[in-house]
Amino acid sequence: MNPKPDKETFLEEEIIIVRNSGEIPEVALHGSLYYLTEDPEGPRLSLTEQEVVILKGKVIERYQEIIMRDLNPDCRDLSMYRGLKRCMANWRRLKIFCRREGRDLNQIREETGAALLNFLAREIEDVRSGARTTSLNCRLAELADFARQLSISDKDLPEGWLKLKGQE
Repeated sequence: MNPKPDKETFLEEEIIIVRNSGEIPEVALHGSLYYLTEDPEGPRLSLTEQEVVILKGKVIERYQEIIMRDLNPDCRDLSMYRGLKRCMANWRRLKIFCRREGRDLNQIREETGAALLNFLAREIEDVRSGARTTSLNCRLAELADFARQLSISDKDLPEGWLKLKGQE
């Protein structure tokens, strides 16, 4: 007879689910919280504040992962790539989640800004050299706004970014 799983086992499984969830990790978080605490078929646990904080941290990690995926120039031709438009949508979701949860976004903002600058430099280089057509799936005004949200001014964007043709 298998021993009944304990609280730690249930929590570890849900942490994995949230961390490896799809495009909107908050949905997985709410599903996990419901399963763990309220679902008649779940373990009906009482979670500590720290345990909930751990699960919420996995939401942030997942958002970071999918944002960075879409800012990785090496992913542009892969089926998992969603483009800058989806990256911007996920950034908005992450900002709202962090604001609601009282989480600091400064380090994530810096990392995301650096990744955007790297992405644009590579995109400009590849388009200019004829190695590819642009992968931008957003308007340049949206891109400039995204950069500003990441504390990047227009003058700090790589030279040639205005020549990229997104969805104008």
